[in-house]
Amino acid sequence: MDLPIDHFRLLGVPSSADAQGVLRTLQSRLDRLPHGGFSPETLQARAELLRASADLLSDADRRAAYEAELTSLANTDGTLQPALEIATARQVGGLVLLMEGGQPLEAFELASRSLQPPQSPTLGSGREGDLTLLAGLACLAAASELEEQRRFEAAARTLEQGLQLLQRLGRQPDLREAMHAQLEHLTPYRVLDLLSRDLVAGVERQEGLALLEQLVQRRGGLEGDGDPQFPSQDFQPFFHQIRAFLTVQEQVDLFSRWAASGSDAADFLATIALTASGFAQRKPERIAEARHRLQRSGREGIEPLLANLHLLLGEADTARSCFDRGASQELKDWAAGKSADPLGQLCAYCSDWLVRDVLPGYRDLEAEPDLVAYFSDRDVVAYVEREDQRRGRAYLPSPAVAEPAEASSFPPFDDLGLGTLAPPAPLSLDGDAAGGFAPLPAADAETDPDDDGELDDDVPLRWPLPPRPWLLGGGAALLLVLAAAWGLRQRQSSPPPAPAPPVTAPAPALKLSPKPSPKPAPTPVVGLRITPLTVSRPDASQVRRLLENWLTVKSGVLAGEPIPQDLDRIAREGPMALLARERRDDAARGQTQKLEVQIIDLSLSESGPQRLVAIARLRYSDRRLDANGTVLETTAPLELRNGYVFGRDGDSWRLAATQSLN
Repeated sequence: MDLPIDHFRLLGVPSSADAQGVLRTLQSRLDRLPHGGFSPETLQARAELLRASADLLSDADRRAAYEAELTSLANTDGTLQPALEIATARQVGGLVLLMEGGQPLEAFELASRSLQPPQSPTLGSGREGDLTLLAGLACLAAASELEEQRRFEAAARTLEQGLQLLQRLGRQPDLREAMHAQLEHLTPYRVLDLLSRDLVAGVERQEGLALLEQLVQRRGGLEGDGDPQFPSQDFQPFFHQIRAFLTVQEQVDLFSRWAASGSDAADFLATIALTASGFAQRKPERIAEARHRLQRSGREGIEPLLANLHLLLGEADTARSCFDRGASQELKDWAAGKSADPLGQLCAYCSDWLVRDVLPGYRDLEAEPDLVAYFSDRDVVAYVEREDQRRGRAYLPSPAVAEPAEASSFPPFDDLGLGTLAPPAPLSLDGDAAGGFAPLPAADAETDPDDDGELDDDVPLRWPLPPRPWLLGGGAALLLVLAAAWGLRQRQSSPPPAPAPPVTAPAPALKLSPKPSPKPAPTPVVGLRITPLTVSRPDASQVRRLLENWLTVKSGVLAGEPIPQDLDRIAREGPMALLARERRDDAARGQTQKLEVQIIDLSLSESGPQRLVAIARLRYSDRRLDANGTVLETTAPLELRNGYVFGRDGDSWRLAATQSLN
């Protein structure tokens, strides 16, 4: 057989080693035996092969000729690789040396092939035992090597192949047990690997979801701790990461199934996911389902959350009643500082809840907590109309809302990234907990580039349908007017920094409007020049220049420069709002970021009259600095692959969404 290794690697010496170094290494290898389970015949074959390599490399003439052969092979553009031809009698010894030479995967594949008919050895022979032992050891070593390379799914596939082989032969129970343990250890990493792939990889993502369910079942549920291989301190950061790779519908389905099995935490998470889906996709029916689920839970201290859900369903009086009954005095004081009007206070609290606890954490959602846009939506207005007619245009408290306890606590649910409500059972899922899971890049959601939900400042409230007289006198019109007025105040003036708000209602982030109210023109900033793209059918090079313009502006803003007034000429509201929020958070911490981004390659995967999708390879690094310019943390240079969606608005192309494709 041909062994895919050269004499230098087989013996374990560098190409610069002299004859004395070769002989010293030979003696060391002969003295250091492999696993003790191999037969004397295999160990003897291993020793003979080592001596043969040492003899060649210590002979000056033979070595010179051999090095010339290696050099000629290296000049074949990698089409030919060095190999050693060995006799069948020395096959197992050669495979042992191949594994020791740092090629365990090749050793495993060749050993597995030798154990298959028709070339399989005699059942029960020493050669079969040696090949089986070698296959098991090489399989474990190859899986560990693949895991170090973060190729978790490939490592798992290798372990599964090794298990099937050893189970078929009925040998090496200790190695099979070790493979099982290593396979279980890989499960969370496999889940992250599979679910972080593109949404088009449907088969892989379904396999990842199935593994996630197996993992949770093995723990005894979301709140359980019955898996010694994956204790809570490891499961907590893992679960915190995994939610960002799930779509909103995947979370609704997954958490609903776990809730049906009795998990209170999953029931709460399903409520949050339903709310996010209903708000972002303008489906009030889903918010109504979330309200029903929360009411049915019977938890204490949920009235403020129910108030938000009633508000989003157009039930203003019921929302106010829930808030007054259940909110703590601290929360009421916080809300009173946001607006003098009771419904304005509800709008402030609801918007803050959406931006902090509801809308983040989904693979396919990127939505702003814009109550004006929500209450102006055609489907939302139609739903409120139907409910007004069904209820006789009365806004009465829902009989299903339980009276709260006199001193109900309202603790944070920080463990799941939700700063509002804790489930009855403790579930510490803090993303900062130790556990060794390196965060994978989160994927930005792709949005519809043809519908950015922008509102003109000179028309603060746009009705998708002509308002009906009876509706203008009901709660829906009042909510729309209040939401519009509150939203305009938020856009027209930046409130002074507020004292630290209660945990139930942290201060909301301001929403960036692409068409701000008239204000004095800012001083032009050198380097942040905006160059719009107006070509009707741009090519890849023109789209690349547009993307470079956006990346340059983004780098400048995060470095502390003001946002250009005309940034909305190259980007829609969503990307601008995310950029403004990131800069605002950095400024609150007294920090800046220095980004270095270079487009290596860009191609168009979709090119239409109103929508473009560009796939770009980027070289990226960054540094985070404090107010004194001291480097706090850095990201080493790495290569990224991102997708960028552009939509055409009028005669200009604008960035609509970004998605990581790594």
